[in-house]
Amino acid sequence: MNSLNGVMVVGLTGQTGAGKSTVSKVFAANGFAVINADHVARSVVEKGSRCLAEIEDFFGSGVINEDGTLNRKALAAIVFSDKNKLETLNTITYPYITSSILKKIRIHAARNEKLILLDAPTLFESRADDFCEIIISVLADSDIREKRIIIRDGLTVEQAQRRMNSQLDEEFFESHSDYIIHNNGNIETVNEISKEVSDKIKDFYLINTASGEQSAVM
Repeated sequence: MNSLNGVMVVGLTGQTGAGKSTVSKVFAANGFAVINADHVARSVVEKGSRCLAEIEDFFGSGVINEDGTLNRKALAAIVFSDKNKLETLNTITYPYITSSILKKIRIHAARNEKLILLDAPTLFESRADDFCEIIISVLADSDIREKRIIIRDGLTVEQAQRRMNSQLDEEFFESHSDYIIHNNGNIETVNEISKEVSDKIKDFYLINTASGEQSAVM
């Protein structure tokens, strides 16, 4: 266990369009508290935030809407066309994101919610994997992922390809994960595998918790 009051943090990541949300729902139904890093990322760039001010300082007022909110489409058009600018954006936002995630983990720990799933598409890039004990990656064939994100985000084929190409490759996920779940469209199979994996992790947590308590008594 890590130092966060006996909490086990499980990182859920993978390629864009692979279908992490399907896996996340299964874990939530199986008793895991879920922290959605996408939601956290949106909260740290809210109107008036320090993070948004830093983004505007670097990328200019063109990425800010008239009402002072972030123009996500304008920013995406910039960073997904220039790897260096994407890295700069990550450098700005990740410290705010990881700080917020750690606060949420501590809140769950205080509520005695010890099993936490961190759903984070950029788990490795943000180094949030440093406080995860187990990592699960969801993968899918590239043509399937392309279709999914075009429909989901209203992108052109070119825009979808840029986003896919900006991510880590499949080999990286496979070599840096404890579990791999393939999601090419058979929802029942994905649900079954996700339930099996979540059960294994729960058992692992309970066994380790019990052995730790026994050692403390002895």
